Amino acid sequence: MTTPKAQKKVLLLCGDYMEDYETYSESRGHNFTLNATFDEIEASKYDGLVIPGGRAPEYLAMNESVLKLVNKFSNPGKPIASICHGQLILAAAGAIKGRKCTAYPSLKPVAVAAGAHWIEAETMASCTVDGNLVTGATYDGHPEYIRLFIKALGGTVTGCNKRILFLCGVFGNKYQDSEVEDGILVAVVNRATLIFFEESKLLAGANEKFVVGLGVGSMLLMWSILGGGRGILLGDYMEDYEVAVPFQSLQALGCNVDAVCPNKRAGDKCATAVHDFEGDQTYSEKPGHDFTLTANFEGLDTSSYDALVIPGGRAPEYLALDETVIKLVKEFMEAGKPVASICHGQQILSAAGVLKGKKCTAYPAVKLNVVLSGGTWLEPEPIDRCFTDGNLVTGAAWPGHPEFISQFMSLLGVRVSF
Repeated sequence: MTTPKAQKKVLLLCGDYMEDYETYSESRGHNFTLNATFDEIEASKYDGLVIPGGRAPEYLAMNESVLKLVNKFSNPGKPIASICHGQLILAAAGAIKGRKCTAYPSLKPVAVAAGAHWIEAETMASCTVDGNLVTGATYDGHPEYIRLFIKALGGTVTGCNKRILFLCGVFGNKYQDSEVEDGILVAVVNRATLIFFEESKLLAGANEKFVVGLGVGSMLLMWSILGGGRGILLGDYMEDYEVAVPFQSLQALGCNVDAVCPNKRAGDKCATAVHDFEGDQTYSEKPGHDFTLTANFEGLDTSSYDALVIPGGRAPEYLALDETVIKLVKEFMEAGKPVASICHGQQILSAAGVLKGKKCTAYPAVKLNVVLSGGTWLEPEPIDRCFTDGNLVTGAAWPGHPEFISQFMSLLGVRVSF
């Protein structure tokens, strides 16, 4: 959570097909809903600017209104964070001349031509800082990218000396576009505004939806954070956002985070799925990013971790049938350690018999599991609503990531102050 005073306002500059996370190949990602209107934005009321990557920057860099907005941040030296192809906009605005910066490797010729001091990205997680400017190569670098931006905003993180475990599965959802949402500290920074530009019309209004390519994740990420080691239990086809956003957010906060999956080892990958809400009776599903595990499930010592995170998606359906998973979850709950579970993750909590007498929410379709296991059902209205009951934080779906992560931070004793 963030301290109540001196909260920052951050503006997110977006466009259709910006990177959901930040990365190649390309498949359709989550739809992202705007919360402000471009024409009504007053740059003077914001403390920083974030520019996601993807294909959107190619056409945004040709829009004079966009370039003028960027200069209103760069000229007075306000913090600017740009990732992947977002640096095309900075180049067009003349904001990287004489400045050190990195970006997706293919942008080198443009950056150099714009007068930048190009810093070669040693890995796709590389980030560079030059004064008020923070630049990153791809979404792999989100943790460092967000950490540097928080610092540029004058923020400090305390209480991050934690180890967190993420429980993954071989059939779960890919980190959701919106859940990772290249999170620009909205929930945490409080009132940070996301602005997206549509190629056909720059004047997008609040609540209009924009299409994103997988890679927008970095936005939701910062967003969710601003607000250290934990563990994440994963599985194939877990929700893309629901695993990636919390995972990278906690890393950005300085926590030591591990992700494990039954029958898989460190370095193995789990497939994820992008679950989105597009007007149908239930969520749609599309392929998400591959998620790399960081630790072995076999021989795991739960006593060495301070907290547990259980992402949603389809993975929980089969993870709930694994006795070793059930045993692991019980060890965290019985020890009273912080546990955060979202969406369908509560299917595992239900199977473990740890919801009896607990108040919790989940994706609406999981209500039956919660009620039958003795839990007190809390309606997720709206869908981004989250709840804390003792050591347990539950959320209904990735749109609630900002609150989900903020409440989890409170249990962990992690704070961001400015």
